This record gives sequence, structure tokens and C-alpha cells, in this order.
Amino acid sequence: MTRLAVLLLFGVALAASGVRVIQVEGGRLSGDLRFGPWTFEGGVRGRVKDLEIQAPRATLTAPRGKTMQGAEGEREARFEGGVVVRRARVEARGPVLVYRESTGEGELLGPARMRQAPRPGEDPVEVEAGRMTFQVDTDTSTSENAFLRSGNQEGRAGFVYYEEERGLAVFTDPREVVLIRKRREGDLVIRAREVRSLTGSRRLIATGGVRLQDGDLLTTGESLYYDDTTGEAIVLGRPAVSENRKEGFRLSGSTLLHNVNRQQVRVYGRPFRLPVEEFRKLGER
Repeated sequence: MTRLAVLLLFGVALAASGVRVIQVEGGRLSGDLRFGPWTFEGGVRGRVKDLEIQAPRATLTAPRGKTMQGAEGEREARFEGGVVVRRARVEARGPVLVYRESTGEGELLGPARMRQAPRPGEDPVEVEAGRMTFQVDTDTSTSENAFLRSGNQEGRAGFVYYEEERGLAVFTDPREVVLIRKRREGDLVIRAREVRSLTGSRRLIATGGVRLQDGDLLTTGESLYYDDTTGEAIVLGRPAVSENRKEGFRLSGSTLLHNVNRQQVRVYGRPFRLPVEEFRKLGER
């Protein structure tokens, strides 16, 4: 392929107006200039909006019968050989990434790892997963069969939705989500059907039936709000129940206040409603 043809090829890609259209460059280029596929080998770079991709090899493919230029918005790019994905403070790695212009979604096949560098005063967020996806229309990512760590907090779930700049993680699992707060005197464990956590402010809500295991003290209910900076969990139920069978302790009420730093529980005497508005996902009502 002549140098002029290569420059023309890249000029077409750079002139694309659609934000989901991927630009791929670098390395040795081969393939049919008009219909593709185009293969890039050695130091390949891809960019879609603010998402950057690096890999040793990439292939850009158009639907059958369409030219590469005419198919902009419908093409598929496959990066392989060890992929690095970057966006703002986030960096992810995995063996293969497939990006589809039609959906604006990059699928990072596992085992995949992601790390978000912290802002001042915050903890880094790290995720390990069997598969991750990155949306270019928003700063959101999702992970399947995921393990998330931030500071002394850990979480496991079948599915994790994450808003990167906001630091909102939504854990869901058909069986149960398990969140653990690591501590010297024994781990604090929260189990629920769904947990929504703001990793920066270290607050969360849990719904769908909750169990808060604090050493020998177990508090159960329908939902809870937890602030790790105060160590206080407000548990709601019909009723909520707290028990320490070793000590013969049992307390119930519509709302309980469980202080995990002191391992103390009392009836919460004021009306309380979960602050669900603060934990809504992007576009959720």
C-alpha cells in the first residue's frame, strides 16, 4: 500500500463525525483499502471519544458488502495480544477487547482488571472480573462475576455497574451480594440482594433483605443505610432484628441503629427513609 493511500485512509477516519466511530492507527497496515478488513500490527492505538485502547494487534471490519468508509458507525474493531484501556483516571487490562460502533460499547474479555486512581483523600478502586464493558456515550462500565476493592472495603457480585467519575458502584446478584469491611477485630459482612455504594464518600444502601454480621452480633432487616466514616448502620425491617446468641441479646424494632465500631444496637427513634435519590444510576428515575 502506498504512503499516499495510507494517509488518505487515516484522513477518512479522522474526519468521521460520529462520536462512536473508532480511529485506529500505528503499526503495519494491511488489507483491502476499500472493503477491508484492515489489520494493524505492532504498537496499535485506538481512540473513541475519551476512551483510549492500546494493543499489539487490531483488526477493523465492515459488514459484508459495505465499504470501510460507508460502514462508519457499523464496524467492529478487535484488539488482541494484551490490551490496555484508559479513560481519565481509569486503566483496565485484559487479553482481548472487541469494540462495536453500533452500540458504542467496548467488551474487554477476561480475566480483566481495572484500577481507578484516587482523588486526594480517597482510596483507589480496583476491580477483577470475568468480563468488562465500557460505554463511550457515558463514563460507565460494567463487570461480570466481579470482585471490587476500595480501601478496607471489598465486594463480590455477579454483576457490578460502575460510574467512574461519580464513584457509584451498584452490585447485584440473583443469590446475594457480599460486602466485607476488613478490620483487625474481625470482618464486618453485609449480605443483600442489591448494594449501591458511593466509593468516595464511603456510604452505601442495601436492599432486598439484608444481613449485617458484626462479630457475634447479627442484625437483619429489609434494607439498610451505612456510613463507614461514622460506623453507623440504620436497618429497616418489619421488624428489624438484632441478636447476639452467645450473650442472650435480642432487640427488634421497625428501625435499628447498629454502631459497628462499638458493636452496639439500639432502637432508632426518628423516622428514616433510605436516601435512594443519592444512589440512582445515570438516567434512572
